[in-house]
Amino acid sequence: MKKFLSILLCAAMTLSLAACGGNNTTEENTTEQTQETTTEVPEGAVLAGKKVAVVRNLANGDHTQQFLAGCVEEGEKMGMEVKTFVTDGDDARLQETVAQVITQDYDALIVSHGQLSYSYNMLKPAIDKGMKVVTFDTMPFKDGDPNGELLPGVTSTAQDDYALAELSLGYMMQEFEQNGGTYPMKVLKTFMGPGVPPLDRRNEIYTKLEEEGKIQTVQVVSPSDSANARGDMTTKTEAILPTIKEGDVDAIWGCYDELAKGVLQALNDAKRTDMPMYTIDISNDDIQLMVKNPDVWRSAAAVDPKLIGIVDMRLVALKLIGEETPDYFNLAANNIITTQLSEGDTMDTLGTIIEGWGNALDPEAALYTDTIKSLYVTQE
Repeated sequence: MKKFLSILLCAAMTLSLAACGGNNTTEENTTEQTQETTTEVPEGAVLAGKKVAVVRNLANGDHTQQFLAGCVEEGEKMGMEVKTFVTDGDDARLQETVAQVITQDYDALIVSHGQLSYSYNMLKPAIDKGMKVVTFDTMPFKDGDPNGELLPGVTSTAQDDYALAELSLGYMMQEFEQNGGTYPMKVLKTFMGPGVPPLDRRNEIYTKLEEEGKIQTVQVVSPSDSANARGDMTTKTEAILPTIKEGDVDAIWGCYDELAKGVLQALNDAKRTDMPMYTIDISNDDIQLMVKNPDVWRSAAAVDPKLIGIVDMRLVALKLIGEETPDYFNLAANNIITTQLSEGDTMDTLGTIIEGWGNALDPEAALYTDTIKSLYVTQE
């Protein structure tokens, strides 16, 4: 099977990307979203009855729901039973939930957004038990060392963060040049870290442009409360806006959409439209905000979260049937320009607007191979 390998560079993870509340049946503050398999599974289906747990350590927004939907729908196509858990950015709850899952009768585990500092120790008992493990934006390196050993048997998936940053910053500079700007470009930067691997990777591209003299960072706005990153960013941006005169900032760069939404709220409250914003990641909420604020929110580089879930589940399936799988798998990025969008567009319609968006039929980028197709309980 053709593999899509990539080398991921990462730093120690010290912050979670988002948080909010939830309920659960396995632990008091964990949201368990049970998905019942409704597909009639024919006798002899290779993966029929295999149980997969998906644990997502991000806020329970539409981005998370689409990731989970990709996992569930793809798993059910193969006759597997899939249960999902959302731990809302609470690292202690994530570790407790994973520990509980390992004690139960699951055959495989998908974990999203665990921190580098604990992920190896959290997932090693699952590997020792014989469970198949796939992670997203979770780097289980021994001793939390980004240059160390990846936990054997795990496939670690991620968005192509370098490409996301290159697309976002490239379009930012393109519009700057088209508007007659001269370098260095004065940028208000949003950031959370260091210590969050995907954001650290994106920041490497930004830092390179700084070193080349193309970008001059005017200020950095970062949340103090990762559990309320959006609200915190609004408050902090409101505090600095009076000190920024028109012309002081050429653009805003949002390394993560949840931060950018907080900045946008502050700009709207202050009726400021003089600083265009270029961001990474997208959701239904983002699309509507982009359409309503086209003068400010100019673009968003992103990967389809549903496709991430689909690919993660395909990797689980390959592991369950004994196929060789890569240690790392990167998902290709796209850039969505606000002028391409219209009112009523959603994540489900982006595939008709952006070439290649969410293409689950791509043999290399989405692992849509004959082996995967042969596992479906109802052949397509």
